[in-house]
Amino acid sequence: MARTRIERRAAERTEPLLVEGRTCWRRVRASRLAFLVDGQAYFSAFKSAVARACRSVLILSWDINSRIRLTPDAPAGGPWPDELGAFLNAVVSQPGGPEVYVLNWDFAMIYAFERELFPVYKLDWRTHRRLHFRLDDQHPPGGSHHQKVVVVDDRVAFLGGLDLTTVRWDTPEHRPDDPRRTRPGGALYGPFHDVQVIVEGEAAAALGELARERWRRATGRTLEPPAVGSDPWPPGLAHDLADAVVGIARTDPEWQGRPAVLEVEALYLESIRAARRWIYIENQYLSSGRIAAALAERLGEREGPEVVIVIPQRCSGWLEEATMGVARERVLDRLRRADGRGRLRVYYPAVDGLADGACLNVHSKVLVADDEILRVGSANASNRSMRLDTECDLALEACGDPRVAAVIGGLRDRLLAEHLGVSRDAVAEAIASTGSLVLAVESLRGGPRTLEPMPVGHDVLTDQVAPDSELLDLERPVGADLVTERLVGTGGRRPWSRWPSLLAAAAAVGVLLVLAARTLPGGERIDLSGWIEAARGLEGTPLALLAVIGVFVAASAVLVPVLVLIPATGLVFGPVSGFVYALVAALTSASVFYGIGRVVGDEPLRRLAGRRVSVASRKLAEHGITAVAAVRLLPVAPSPIIDLLAGALRVRFRDFFFGTLIGMAPGTFVLTILGDRLGAAFREPGTASFVSFGAALLVVVAGLFWRRLHDRRARRARTAPATRG
Repeated sequence: MARTRIERRAAERTEPLLVEGRTCWRRVRASRLAFLVDGQAYFSAFKSAVARACRSVLILSWDINSRIRLTPDAPAGGPWPDELGAFLNAVVSQPGGPEVYVLNWDFAMIYAFERELFPVYKLDWRTHRRLHFRLDDQHPPGGSHHQKVVVVDDRVAFLGGLDLTTVRWDTPEHRPDDPRRTRPGGALYGPFHDVQVIVEGEAAAALGELARERWRRATGRTLEPPAVGSDPWPPGLAHDLADAVVGIARTDPEWQGRPAVLEVEALYLESIRAARRWIYIENQYLSSGRIAAALAERLGEREGPEVVIVIPQRCSGWLEEATMGVARERVLDRLRRADGRGRLRVYYPAVDGLADGACLNVHSKVLVADDEILRVGSANASNRSMRLDTECDLALEACGDPRVAAVIGGLRDRLLAEHLGVSRDAVAEAIASTGSLVLAVESLRGGPRTLEPMPVGHDVLTDQVAPDSELLDLERPVGADLVTERLVGTGGRRPWSRWPSLLAAAAAVGVLLVLAARTLPGGERIDLSGWIEAARGLEGTPLALLAVIGVFVAASAVLVPVLVLIPATGLVFGPVSGFVYALVAALTSASVFYGIGRVVGDEPLRRLAGRRVSVASRKLAEHGITAVAAVRLLPVAPSPIIDLLAGALRVRFRDFFFGTLIGMAPGTFVLTILGDRLGAAFREPGTASFVSFGAALLVVVAGLFWRRLHDRRARRARTAPATRG
């Protein structure tokens, strides 16, 4: 009998998927390996391993919070503090304690309200000298450091999707109202699912090398690997596999002369192409165009694999729903169109008893192809995780070893069992009896814990006004070059030849904002008119100005951009009073932070803000009203940082004040009008309000476009060869 295509594919595949320099960075041996499903298992193992550290602990994180409890289910009064910051400080404070190095992403301002304030102060300045905390700003514009790695003495390492931060701890039961699942302030949060892996031996040492290189890039300081042997493996933690070869795959974007590393994407694509029977994916996002194309190709094959995808029912918050959610729906539409043989299933985990609007947050990043290849890590199935953010995944390949194949299939069955509320054996038996992953899941669905099919369809209006998926989910650095290329065009074309596209994009952004607020769940309850009218009742009184000044100073303290504060003032108080209030408040806030900079001095500010302030420092060091105005017109750092540095560098206050006034007044005027028109669009949605808001937004975009042309001419002037007179 002729062999099927699946059998031919299996026979043709003689080379391993994990190839150094292509689909992985290193192939290394793990003396022990275990999968930690959900935060309860990971946080407990982390605490146990770090408490046994002898020389060093390296932590790479996207976010960290010193106030989280690591074991909220444990009885009080243990030998170690349970809050993360106090625990780390206690570990390093022991006689001969280890050095702990924490490297956290120097996050974008959009996350300011979600994160702990002043982490440098809480995890560095207030703690023992052996606890070192730094913010890592060495990434391309628009990118982030997304690796989640912890290395203890180069003997044990953790990696996966979990950060040591809020709203991560949960148990596999994912109870609707678990009282242990609380934020540091005491508020409850919803159920949360993720996967981490712990490795021992050579694999941990390789991850230690990776972490030390990240520290060197961010701080300029080289850390030596620990020389002492130790055994920090958590006592009582059973391993899933011993003496196995694993692959470490990275995403590391091209930046500052370093070539791009795209091992994660290559591993994703090769795993999808190599699958013979089924592909199982758990992921927070699903927006990568390349992954979508690879899955669509396999679904279109006559004898291709089944594809089962588990994703959250909704993205987190209206902003993600209006961006990553739209991109996800476009990918799902593409996959459904390619699935001519009914081999695709897309589910979300459902938990009985959750409040209306709540869902289980699937945050894991897992791919299993057959019982042959498994990857767990930090990389989402998104464009930015493939190309723009730093990521780190761990992969396991069977290569004919039945021990490894059993572990790979066992983790898939374990995850499905958790989502379906059944035993792992029940999942394995259903797969064996049906010979199909899809039929096995379908036969087990329907309990209080189950997998529900992802509904087909989405908000058509939001989809129509949302920009291309490349702008919703970036895969390369964001900046004037990217925006201009997408909206205006490059390649020698006249920059004004695509103004209609620019106008359409500006109007689309305004409509998107209004539609997102009006059409997403809960959006119909948004009514700004009452708040605005109440605030306008104070207009013309000293209290109104004092309130605006207070908001500007407080918001600037947590680095909320004035580009947000000024339009908000115009939205509330209108174009005239809003302009006056915003300009006075911005000047007052700038003067306050200037004074703080005079008192604090230069070095602590550089330590707090990182090397991104070096350009601003050079400009401000020139002194003079012109230099300050130029920095305000062409901002190279957040406004509070500029203010603090101006004071620390002893810029004359007269020059600082009038330079700030000259530099900020034009932009404040335009942004105030923009905010006023946005308020009109919220209060009275309609063609007239949308057009007026779009016109105001177009002025802002045109100003940015002019600035780009101005910068280009200035660069040409600086680099042009000198002529002899």
